[in-house]
Amino acid sequence: MRVSTRGDYACRALLSLAMHADGSPTSVRDIADRTVLPQPYLEQILLALKGAGLVRSKRGVGGGYVLARGAEEITLGQIVSAVDGPIAVGDFGPPHQNGACDHEGQCVLLAVWADLTEHMRRLLEDRTLADMARAAKGETPWPEPVT
Repeated sequence: MRVSTRGDYACRALLSLAMHADGSPTSVRDIADRTVLPQPYLEQILLALKGAGLVRSKRGVGGGYVLARGAEEITLGQIVSAVDGPIAVGDFGPPHQNGACDHEGQCVLLAVWADLTEHMRRLLEDRTLADMARAAKGETPWPEPVT
């Protein structure tokens, strides 16, 4: 279970926008320079984020990208889902019910994978760009690891 490079880059790009939000668009080049991400790949990611309604773009001189909503309204879960699809630990079906399991042990494992997916989804949905920006600026403690 991993967040893809695309999901990581998308979160880093939007975190950069959140940390430098002043109402004016930020060019892809500036985002790439600040985050040390490859600009061509970043352009593709920003287009996907635009399609998901998480950023808006302005063309021309002084153009670039801005967050489509406030950083407190955008979650890590929304960002990852926008570029990677639904958050899931795997492509498993739902657990069978009432002892109708076809293969030894399959159903109990399917239940664990479903529970793990829900925990991961909840964790990412509970963390906003605003939370991450405050932590990155040293204004709040870094997120605690889940134990």
